[in-house]
Parts: sequence; C-alpha cells; structure tokens
Amino acid sequence: MGTSYSYCIYGASGHSKVIIEIIENLDGKIHALYDDDPLKTNLLNYSVTNDSSIFQLTSVQWMIGIGNNLIRKKIAEKHGLHFGLAIDNRSGISERAVIGQGTVAMPGVTVNSSTTIGAHCILNTNSSIDHDCILDNYVHISPNATLCGGISIGEGTHIGAGAVVIPGIKIGKWCTIGAGSVIINNIPDYSTVVGNPGKIIKQIKNQ
Repeated sequence: MGTSYSYCIYGASGHSKVIIEIIENLDGKIHALYDDDPLKTNLLNYSVTNDSSIFQLTSVQWMIGIGNNLIRKKIAEKHGLHFGLAIDNRSGISERAVIGQGTVAMPGVTVNSSTTIGAHCILNTNSSIDHDCILDNYVHISPNATLCGGISIGEGTHIGAGAVVIPGIKIGKWCTIGAGSVIINNIPDYSTVVGNPGKIIKQIKNQ
C-alpha cells in the first residue's frame, strides 16, 4: 500500500479507528467513512456519511470496519465493492504468505511462511500465525492468540484472545474459541469451545 491509494471505510466504530491509523501510518488517504447510522457524523476527525451514493465511487479501495464476522460477510457480499488491505507496518508478514482482500493485520501480528489468509479476516494485535496455516474468509484471530503450524480454520470462526491452537489442528466454520482456551483436538463446525484443554460446550447442527 502506498500514497496513491485512497480508502473508504464501511463502519464508524472502534475497529474502524484501528484501520484509520493503519492507513495513516502507511501514508494512505482516508477519503470517507460510511455508516448507516445517521447519528454518526465524525470519527477521529473524519466525516462520516450515510449517503449510499458513495458506493458508486470507482477510484477508492474499501475496508470494512466492523468486528462482527457475520455482518462483515453480509456487507462484503451485498455491495460488490473493490476492497483493499490494511497491513500495519509494525506487523511481520512473510513474503510467502498469501492474504485475501479486505483483511486487516494490526500491530505486532506475525504471519509465517506458506500461510494462506482468506478475505476480510481480522488479525488482531500481537496474534501469531505460524507456517502452513490456512484461514478461510471472515476469520477473526483475537489479540495474543497463537496458531501453531499447519492449522486449518473454517469460515467465520473467532479465535479468542490469548487462545493457543497446537500444530495440525482443524477447526470448522463459524466456531467460537473462548479466550485463553488451549485447543488440542479438531473442532467441528458451529462449535463453542472453552477451557484448557478446550471442551465443546455448545454445538449448533444442521446449519
């Protein structure tokens, strides 16, 4: 990302604040923020609009500043926007890693060799993702979470703050892994897991 890029951010929330500062630190330009709440008019001294005509702009890249994985997916699929990346310059991303459009990497993130990150993921502060991991779209890795090598994570899954996933584990789609959990077994789709070692406390079937 360089100075030639101009960005619009969908959402005016705390997550948007982090994206704004990432873009500022990389000398990018914030063109505008959009939020459908008419009461939101300013964020970090940037104007917020609820005028949907902004979606017609063709000269900007978009980022979704909303932390909820399902809402982020709905927005991304609804508008057909051109999405960029927001990779903090204090993160360490391997040149052999692949990162999908719309993904955010916050300060202190590490992504090691041969890892693939999907679209519209959130790699939160000081999270660590080791070699040969595969993260599907709309995944959120919370602050200080650790993914060891060769891990697979399905669409929309949220890995809680400080959680640890041991090498080679497969976690299904739309799971919630509680903060501080230690995952030593594969986790099926739509599961909620907590504890050390992690135990499934809820599973929604037939989604």
